[in-house]
Amino acid sequence: MHKDHLQGWKHDHSFGQDQRRSGETRSMVVIAITATMMVVEIVTGLMFGSMALLADGLHMASHAAALTINVCAYVFARRHAHNPRFSFGTGKVNALGGFTGAILLAGFALLMAWESFHRLIDPVEIVFNQAIMVAMIGLLVNGICVFILGNQGHHHGHDHHHDQGHADHHHDHNLRSAYLHVLADALTSILAIIALITAKYFGSIWMDPLMGILGSILVARWSWGLILSTSKVLLDQQGPEASIKKIRRCIEQDGDSKVADIHLWSIGPGIYSLILSVVAQNYRSPEEYKERFPDDLGLKHISIEVHHCVDSLSGMK
Repeated sequence: MHKDHLQGWKHDHSFGQDQRRSGETRSMVVIAITATMMVVEIVTGLMFGSMALLADGLHMASHAAALTINVCAYVFARRHAHNPRFSFGTGKVNALGGFTGAILLAGFALLMAWESFHRLIDPVEIVFNQAIMVAMIGLLVNGICVFILGNQGHHHGHDHHHDQGHADHHHDHNLRSAYLHVLADALTSILAIIALITAKYFGSIWMDPLMGILGSILVARWSWGLILSTSKVLLDQQGPEASIKKIRRCIEQDGDSKVADIHLWSIGPGIYSLILSVVAQNYRSPEEYKERFPDDLGLKHISIEVHHCVDSLSGMK
């Protein structure tokens, strides 16, 4: 057989990863906003000798670096989507970017906890008016960034595009990592404002480090959740149980075919690969079985082996 005859049987392994995702653009906008605010705070902090402004500017710099990693993951996945060295495309780069962001988020939580404990034991003098102003400006900027990254197109209505945007929100680990970083910043600003106002008017200086400890616990929980979800993808953990049950129903709906073995794993945001072993008394082609799967399962790479069994399958579960 001439090799040209095989072209019709081959398929692309990019699975849409060569397309620019909305999360990439959103992350770049947020980086621009964060970097601008970072420069303003560092410059004014140095000009006016304000440690509060300088510290918040350096804090913004750390999150700008984390968001840059998220953007790099998007760009790498897009540019190498057709690279044959990636067997199932570059979809897992998305999870890798999310995992990296989660580790950085965990580091940020530890830093918050350490600094808060230190200030609880050894309180420092706080310039309340200036500190409250910095926290309020930070909250405004972070609130805008949270809106940009968290707005998943719910205004489109309940159509196909809305569903796809909703799916991206849950499966795009890279976007979720960036979202949690700016959300952590916003949370820090809110807790700081509460603590500073309480300390200023009621003399409760201990509220400032206590709120920092509370914030670090919440950020750590977000980080752990993201680490767990991205690890499942990176380690090829079996896909969602609901999807596996639906695949079984699709195959076994004729009462003759039975699923003997199934492997379902994520190869990108909302994209799954499937290897299936089917046993049947009446032989059917793999293509016939593939046609039974609905599009909402997200199956992009399906391999099915069919075994002919002359014995009764009624006793198989």
